[in-house]
Amino acid sequence: MVQDSARHHRLSIRLRGYDYSQAGAYFITICTQNRGCLFGDVAGGEMRLNDAGRSVEQCWNEIPAHFPNVELDAFVIMPNHIHGVLWITKTVGARHAVPLQHAVPLQHAVPQHNDTPGMEQFGRPVAGSIPTIMRSFKSAVTKRINEMRRTPGVPVWQRNYYEHIIRNDESLNLIREYIVNNPLQWSMDRENPEITVGARHAVPLHNAVPLQKDEPWRI
Repeated sequence: MVQDSARHHRLSIRLRGYDYSQAGAYFITICTQNRGCLFGDVAGGEMRLNDAGRSVEQCWNEIPAHFPNVELDAFVIMPNHIHGVLWITKTVGARHAVPLQHAVPLQHAVPQHNDTPGMEQFGRPVAGSIPTIMRSFKSAVTKRINEMRRTPGVPVWQRNYYEHIIRNDESLNLIREYIVNNPLQWSMDRENPEITVGARHAVPLHNAVPLQKDEPWRI
């Protein structure tokens, strides 16, 4: 069987040894469970949110209120995934951040094989880090949507998420443009379940720019 090297790389999406609580900009992508279109639909190149989509939007906008070390940048909700840019503005003080849902336990902590302060290790989440923020956000969205649908315990998101560490202004501007234009590209998005099998393998416009091997952010 031929291995999809790009897919294999996406499964190893945390950079080993990287401190995800340190200041910087991060591009985040989260997909729904089984790529189900839960958040609305795209019509005329514009995303039309349903109630579940509006819950996602509300939870995203609430992140800075619970994590004072975070500022929000470009963001888009698609039918079955989201893209957004988060800024970690400071590391010191992030440990005082408050999760979005106090009662929801932190799950799926990703092991980091080091003992450096600020690095997440299994069972030892670091407050204010990207993994902690994402767990809290995903839990808050899941709780609200399941309360709305009366479907307790049903997964909303896939287990993990993708992140890209934004290293310069050029990359940031490309990502912002990609986010803004995402609804316009839905007709050729590989996550669109209505695309035929043949069309799904076409190369989208946003894949024309070469990627660093550790940064597969255009998915």
